[in-house]
Amino acid sequence: MRSTPPTVWHRLDLVLARIRPHREPLSLLADALVIAFCWNVTYLFRLGFERWIEARPGYDPWVMLGVVAAYLAAFAALRVPQAMWRFSGFGEVKRLTLACVLAGSVSAAVVMGLGLAQVPRAVLALHPFVALMGVCVVRIGYRMLYEHARQRITGSEREIRRAVVMGAGAAARLLLAGIHEQGWIVLGLLDDDPAKQGARIAGVPVLGPLDAIADKAVRGAATHVVVALPSASRAQRRRALDLAAGTGLPVVTVPSVDELRTGKSRIERLREIQPEDLLGREPVKLDDRGVAAVIAGRTVLITGAGGSIGSELCRQVAQFQPARIVLYELSEFNLYSIEQDLARGFPHVELVRLIGDVKDLAHLRAACAAWRPEVLFHAAAFKHVPLMEEGDNALAALRNNTLGTYHAALAAAEAGCGRFVLISTDKAVNPTNVMGATKRAAEMVVSTMAAQHKGTRFMAVRFGNVLGSSGSVIPKFKEQIARGGPVTVTHPEIIRYFMTIPEAARLVLQAAAVGESGQVLVLDMGEPVKIVDLARDLIRLAGHTTQEIRIEFTGLRPGEKLYEELLADADNTLPTPVPRLRIARLAEEPGEVGALLRWAEETTSAHDTDVRDALRQVVAEYRPTA
Repeated sequence: MRSTPPTVWHRLDLVLARIRPHREPLSLLADALVIAFCWNVTYLFRLGFERWIEARPGYDPWVMLGVVAAYLAAFAALRVPQAMWRFSGFGEVKRLTLACVLAGSVSAAVVMGLGLAQVPRAVLALHPFVALMGVCVVRIGYRMLYEHARQRITGSEREIRRAVVMGAGAAARLLLAGIHEQGWIVLGLLDDDPAKQGARIAGVPVLGPLDAIADKAVRGAATHVVVALPSASRAQRRRALDLAAGTGLPVVTVPSVDELRTGKSRIERLREIQPEDLLGREPVKLDDRGVAAVIAGRTVLITGAGGSIGSELCRQVAQFQPARIVLYELSEFNLYSIEQDLARGFPHVELVRLIGDVKDLAHLRAACAAWRPEVLFHAAAFKHVPLMEEGDNALAALRNNTLGTYHAALAAAEAGCGRFVLISTDKAVNPTNVMGATKRAAEMVVSTMAAQHKGTRFMAVRFGNVLGSSGSVIPKFKEQIARGGPVTVTHPEIIRYFMTIPEAARLVLQAAAVGESGQVLVLDMGEPVKIVDLARDLIRLAGHTTQEIRIEFTGLRPGEKLYEELLADADNTLPTPVPRLRIARLAEEPGEVGALLRWAEETTSAHDTDVRDALRQVVAEYRPTA
């Protein structure tokens, strides 16, 4: 990619950006020159061309210096130098008028009080008004020049964006080749490689190591920090993000290596920090070859296909060239959205769009009988913990999460499906809420079906919170930050295990490849993350401080734990061929899930306490919170 040379307007803005940190003294200097010039213009107006120099008294230069000093003192007292000329408006004119009248009056009084009679009184009277016109014209001229440059650089009325780029490798070189066309000015690069210090890349200097971003002199007039380290390790990128967040400037980044490799984005298309950028651990690498052996050339049915997990699952399944994907979804809009997305990205994959409800066994049976899926991923679920605790929603959660799992599993077994994968949750471990208890009961359904239907492999996959999924904290925090806060966190000590949506989808596919019937697969998700730390990171990366956007603690919600678990104490774990992926072989189930399913099937209305009692009889470890 050839580099597009910056225009004269880019160069002009770059010069202005470099001197902008010294705005206040330069503003005073410019005003001093204008006031001195206006003093001479006033003499010219009063005495004419023939006499405007020779008729002055010998002490006039000293008087002029005193007048200039008086004006600068008035400007400093009224905070005129702090104003930014590119935003000059009526408010600035009012402040300049007051300063000029005040300084002119004091100057005239001092001159007359010292008996300097040879200074024309007309000059003393007219100079404040000429000086006011002079300083106003200079500011208006600067603003006109700035706005014209902005129009030529950005092609619109938006502000010029100036960036310091963290990283001076191949990604930075490619970035510099096209970023000027998007209205960006790059002030400098930072890199920890000593060999690059002091070098210039595409005409842009390398200003120092990454931690030099903390120096205001290095940042200069930057409006953004760009992290251009797509091939760095997750820990290195996280360090760079932490350093960038400490500047108080908005932080953006180049696309990741995966995005660039798959063609989803180009290097110059900067984006905001995404949830996966905030994970401190490396993503889990799974066995793509084994997944391809299960998916390629086969019919795959996905329930809840339009949800946040289901839709990503559809996209990743499509990459392995299945014969067709049957999209089973209750929401018309979600079904349309994922169908359009897949049709654009994977036009060669046959799509079957079905509006359906997993609580409707007859429809599920008909769908499975018609399309004979060889793999069924069951992603349809109600997952919002507090919502399922409210009112009479507990029965809806039981019917959708547990009974719906039974219906999907039964329809899959009757149609001769080879693999059935339930998407479960860490909240199913020692559950304290209805959602977790219904998902634990769904896991028990999988165990029961595995024992009854040997022709189908029934398995579940269990993971923690998914960054960026619907109902998760990331979209909520971003929305609250955009509104100006506060950002609400339930408890200062609450922690969660996190993974990204693509990582969650890959884990589900891996479960289908390596899991045996009756197993629950669990990802080793590394260290848990404090939710309040996540909130602080997002606030800082948006260019704010916790003083500007405060964090408010609202208290634990109904059914919410301070700490989540991935394995119950009674579970045994076994390794798999995939690093950091474990198998949980669950203890014998003391409850009778069949009775719970029959009760859920027959009951159309029940109080939430009745549902909780029914769940407690089957899920022995369920301990509802008060």
